Amino acid sequence: MSNYKPIDAKREEFRKYLEHAGVMDALTKVLVSLYEETEKPEDALEYVRKHLGGITESSSNTDALRKELDESQAQVTELKAKLAKFETEAGNE
Repeated sequence: MSNYKPIDAKREEFRKYLEHAGVMDALTKVLVSLYEETEKPEDALEYVRKHLGGITESSSNTDALRKELDESQAQVTELKAKLAKFETEAGNE
């Protein structure tokens, strides 16, 4: 007899969910790229994190979005200061 254990229904459902969502494919691609690296990185987990995130976004896109976020936050801060100034002036009248 073999040591085959049937996969329970919850596991199988979860596996199908991961396949449908593209998670299995993304993980496979990252792991294959790590396998094909000629010089293996010291921190394999960091490699996976870096390259898994890179599947959905390009780093230039991320940089542009961060710059836009910083500019927007600076504008919000400036507008809050102006609003506080106007509220102070309106309260003195």
